[in-house]
Amino acid sequence: MSAGGVMMTLDVTVVNVALTDVARDLGTGLGQVQWTVSAYSLAFGALLLTAGALSDRIGRRTVFVAGMGLFTLASAACGLAPDAGALIAARAAQGLGGAMVFAPTLALLAAAYEGGRRQAAIASYALVASAAGALGPVVGGVFVEALGWRWIFLVNVPVGVLVMAGALTRMPESAAPADPGRRVDVPGALLAVGFLLALHYPLVTGPEAGWTAPEVLVSAGACLLLGAALVAGGRRGGGLIDVTLLRIRALTGAALLGFLARLSSLGVLAFLTLWLQSTHAHSPLRTGLLLLPLTGSLLVAGMFVNRLQKAYAPDVLVALGFAAQGLGLLALAAAGAGAGQAVMVTGLVLLGAGGAVIFPPLMGVAVGAVPAERTGTASGLTNACYPLGTATGVAVFGAVFSGRLDGGLGAGPAGAAPLREAVETGRFELLDPALRPLARSAFSGAFTAVCLAAALVCLLGVVAARTLRPVPSRAGASTTRRRPRAPQPS
Repeated sequence: MSAGGVMMTLDVTVVNVALTDVARDLGTGLGQVQWTVSAYSLAFGALLLTAGALSDRIGRRTVFVAGMGLFTLASAACGLAPDAGALIAARAAQGLGGAMVFAPTLALLAAAYEGGRRQAAIASYALVASAAGALGPVVGGVFVEALGWRWIFLVNVPVGVLVMAGALTRMPESAAPADPGRRVDVPGALLAVGFLLALHYPLVTGPEAGWTAPEVLVSAGACLLLGAALVAGGRRGGGLIDVTLLRIRALTGAALLGFLARLSSLGVLAFLTLWLQSTHAHSPLRTGLLLLPLTGSLLVAGMFVNRLQKAYAPDVLVALGFAAQGLGLLALAAAGAGAGQAVMVTGLVLLGAGGAVIFPPLMGVAVGAVPAERTGTASGLTNACYPLGTATGVAVFGAVFSGRLDGGLGAGPAGAAPLREAVETGRFELLDPALRPLARSAFSGAFTAVCLAAALVCLLGVVAARTLRPVPSRAGASTTRRRPRAPQPS
């Protein structure tokens, strides 16, 4: 499970540092190559909820292995792609396979372990998956500079084969459908995929195409209609997606907090990487190495999460994690304003440690709050909020970044189109040396504004952590969700 999680999480971030090399090798522009990132994100986010619910019906290991097979084949197609179109199509197939692998993970872990061992397993899984996401720029930089961009995909092939072999021999099947004879709700599954695709598309394309572009507005309208149809179908019962699970406060809170955590962490990571590469003129590999304090703190803090879960309630741990991330973002904002490298390293350490503390309790609450036969749906719902949070963060913080950047360049010289273009692409070396200080100042100011906005999101996360508290029953006892009362003897 952890090996699969590493592969899926790496492929979210590892491609970013290779885009320039991909565009040059395939003879296309960066705008088209950017869709190698967007295609994966759209397909991955759209299928998570459906794949999780489907795993409750046909078997969670079955969905996991099928997804790993698709991901492995698609990785080979990516590494051998002759042109940009083939690469984008293969990346979309990778995203579909990744969603099938990722969606039932929490349900499989919950079925394989119980009690304290379940907490430890989820904490270990979250640790290695999160570390893989943070190590993406480093791994991508190493492969691109040493072997070429195609190997960031081809390396998945032998690993994927080994994971499938391990799953078939070591992983027990896990599925407990309420009615095994009931057919799969194909319309409901397609409805859920369409809803999440329409939800992700404006977030992915809006920053480039413009929020009032026809395709963005059409997709947003379709999202509202499909969402209403999905809720109506779920309320009637018998569908693949059981929306009544959202009435469980702990599950809804875990999904919301996972969304906020990804928004405030990975939503900022793209701008942090760009800031390091642009204002400090670092190579992709050097930038990845500078992010090691974030990865290292995540790994170190993750080693103690299981002990912390035994001592503190989930709401306390999650609130502390968001507080640490908020302080880290404030430190990064100060670094963007010129506070120095020591402050930047402190911010990265706090950001990584906070993320390590947040996610394991959320995952445990998500699968522990629902009946055993619905853990696949709960896993898919929770996991679906993660890429949605990342996409929302990039879109929202991108708007903050652009607005602050425009303000910082407003005092620049007249006719400063080359200046603005250099700042937006981060290629300061093309500027006249006299204009570089202004460009770096505007870029750093925009990065500081992004960090401050993300710190406000962390404050919201601290407050929202209260939703994870058990709901007191009328008799004064506490329980996460109400269970049917046992029959009394006559």
